[in-house]
Amino acid sequence: MESNGDTPEAHAAITPLPASVSARGWLVPIGGRMQSPDILTRFIDLCGGCDARIVIIPTASNEADCAVYYAGVFEPFHQQSAQVIPLLTRQDAAKPELLQAVADATGVFFTGGNQLKLATMLGGTPMATLLRARYAAGMPVAGTSAGAAFLSDHMIAFGEEGSAPRAAMVTTVVGLGLTERYIIDQHFRERDRLGRLVTAIAYNPVMLGLGVDEDTAAFISPDDVMHVVGTGAVTVVDPVNLDGSAILEAVPGTPLELPGMTVHVLEPGSEYDLTQRPATA
Repeated sequence: MESNGDTPEAHAAITPLPASVSARGWLVPIGGRMQSPDILTRFIDLCGGCDARIVIIPTASNEADCAVYYAGVFEPFHQQSAQVIPLLTRQDAAKPELLQAVADATGVFFTGGNQLKLATMLGGTPMATLLRARYAAGMPVAGTSAGAAFLSDHMIAFGEEGSAPRAAMVTTVVGLGLTERYIIDQHFRERDRLGRLVTAIAYNPVMLGLGVDEDTAAFISPDDVMHVVGTGAVTVVDPVNLDGSAILEAVPGTPLELPGMTVHVLEPGSEYDLTQRPATA
């Protein structure tokens, strides 16, 4: 279970992130094991501050006390309404009262656990459709650990560890589909996941890879500017200069030759324009 060192006093010290003119919501993948108070305070501010109504979805977790834990995580920030909704079956994802809770929310937070469980429980349900609609209308959505991986259209379900990309070392499935621009990985440097993210991008070079460290969040604005918050880093895998590879003929398990693949490592306080691709401290 993730521990949390958040304090309500830290809330007032945080400078709000800039607003955006776009209607789409902020997307906030978190690498897991949150300790920094900056992450939740910024997310709550984006959701309306003291007037925020945040829905917590603990579906990914197999731990019985996950819902209670995360309700407690939000409590020290004087957040007025943090409602946990129990999506335990696909039938739950069609219940009117649970759909109404998301319709009334100003933000949604997915907990950690197993992202494949999220995909199989929510994929193709009225709840998934509603979540995409609410995000498109401006509602911020955050996810930690497995919840972060689930946010994108192409989701890493599982893969091998290691820094070197190898053919067939990663398996992707359909995620929630809030963005088609990124493939997101979590617990990134702590679990040595560079190879599998680079491999995923080699198979999907139209996308960018975002590897988010623990206790770190990538706050992605509606106009696709990423702000790094927390204590770790975000690794960006960019195929824009990829010359090509022998991936079509590669034997599973063999190293991939990927000339031109670019990797950026961005520390807290950095910004990265994910459309124009300049990084600034």
